[in-house]
Amino acid sequence: MTRSVLNRIVSGPPEPGHHISFRGAGPTETYALEELYDLAGRLALQLRRRGLRRGDRIGILARNSLEWVLLDLAALRLGVMTAGFEAGKFTPDRSLLDNYGLKLLFSDEDGPDPRVLPMAQARRLAFDDISGDLPPVSYGPDDETTLKFTSGSTGTPKGLAATAGSIDSSLNAVQEMFAHGHDDELFVFLPLSLLQQRYWLYSALGFGHDLTISSYGSALPALRRTRPTVVMGVPAFYELAKRHIEAQTTDVAEEERAQALRQAARRLFGGRIRYLWTGSAPAGRAMLRFFTSCALPIYEGYGMNETCIVTKNRPGAAREGSVGQVVTGKTVLLDEHGNISVRSDFPVNRRYSYADPGASERVFAPDATVRTGDVGHLDADGFLYITGRADDVIALDNGRNVAVRPIEDRMRQSPAIDECVLFSPGGGELVAVVSPAPGSAHEAAVTAHLKAVNALGARHERISRAVVAPEPFSVDNGLLSSQYKPLRHKIRTAFAAELQDRAHGLTA
Repeated sequence: MTRSVLNRIVSGPPEPGHHISFRGAGPTETYALEELYDLAGRLALQLRRRGLRRGDRIGILARNSLEWVLLDLAALRLGVMTAGFEAGKFTPDRSLLDNYGLKLLFSDEDGPDPRVLPMAQARRLAFDDISGDLPPVSYGPDDETTLKFTSGSTGTPKGLAATAGSIDSSLNAVQEMFAHGHDDELFVFLPLSLLQQRYWLYSALGFGHDLTISSYGSALPALRRTRPTVVMGVPAFYELAKRHIEAQTTDVAEEERAQALRQAARRLFGGRIRYLWTGSAPAGRAMLRFFTSCALPIYEGYGMNETCIVTKNRPGAAREGSVGQVVTGKTVLLDEHGNISVRSDFPVNRRYSYADPGASERVFAPDATVRTGDVGHLDADGFLYITGRADDVIALDNGRNVAVRPIEDRMRQSPAIDECVLFSPGGGELVAVVSPAPGSAHEAAVTAHLKAVNALGARHERISRAVVAPEPFSVDNGLLSSQYKPLRHKIRTAFAAELQDRAHGLTA
């Protein structure tokens, strides 16, 4: 490993000249990175006075904010492990503290346990006038720094303790590919409870660039004011941005449309974009082509909580339909059926810290190789193509097996459809549950697109009917994960009656 970014962060203040901003519904807050380092140190001193020591654990259950960042950095400065809990999935009560061994829990929500502290208190502690020296701290590759949780579609999310070596390895691999530097401003809006979103904070402190943190709901207006060079987003966000851009050009003549789209995209993203980053869920080819045609290069990658980043398209090495080449520190292994496993020079971990019995053994091999559950292939130049999940193949009662991902991707190409998930409730037909795009003429557009998609597939791949959800899938209604991926099992449960009722739904 060329350098430990985490040890650089905890060893002293960052180089001057760069800032972090927080843009949401209220006033924007901006701090120099060296000021952020000082505030985090003060908070670390306050937490140490309250008895926290290396190896202890604190929880953070809150929306993105300055306080979130300060708590995470203060914990790093103390050698205290953080546990980032996704708002809405957990409750700040005694059982949460006890189940995960938390000394303290900071939350936006009130909790009945005295160990639950408001996020506002973290701010007060950081801004209090306090001085003192923190004991030196450093991290070895196997030291665990944070507990992260899978977005799991069923049951309690699995807890996985991430090692310092895995974080450093991923940060260095990304820096090797994209060389984030002094002229960059990275824009982050997904929850900081997702460790990979905090990578960009560590990158700013370790490599020297600006960073803006927002929220999903505030992202589009914040983009215009921020004018970032790099945006970190999931495909669902870029689909939303695509619709917004297209809506600005509805009255433009066809011969002027391409230029009008480029101008609208430039206005939305602020005019300084170097590239767009996407991953965490499959990206539609139409969306990727759209941003490329708007002179906004967009690069898809692949990874999971258990592996960190595995592959990435990047400048000079991008191939349509792939998720990129394997990054430094990772090895992709394929069996004879195309099942993908990943070996890491510095594993995230060798097992889950919290999971149902047998879960660790199903995912982690004894040498820490991760069985991803995905299926794909590598081309001659080392680009990885994901063709689906091992469990995304539907076996029909006529003996035919249907890989659903390509069909779902084709359905999502309609501007009327945000998401599509296929099921076979009785084994004899394919039924689509469709999440409608806001403001579209749902039924007519979905019916027309369903007919077009069916015309492209073999007979056994045709969708017999489509159930249109009364409201779009969302994180709030529990049908999307925190990374905006459809939660297949929850969608099946939510629409169980409609799936079984053959008289329900649209037909081509």
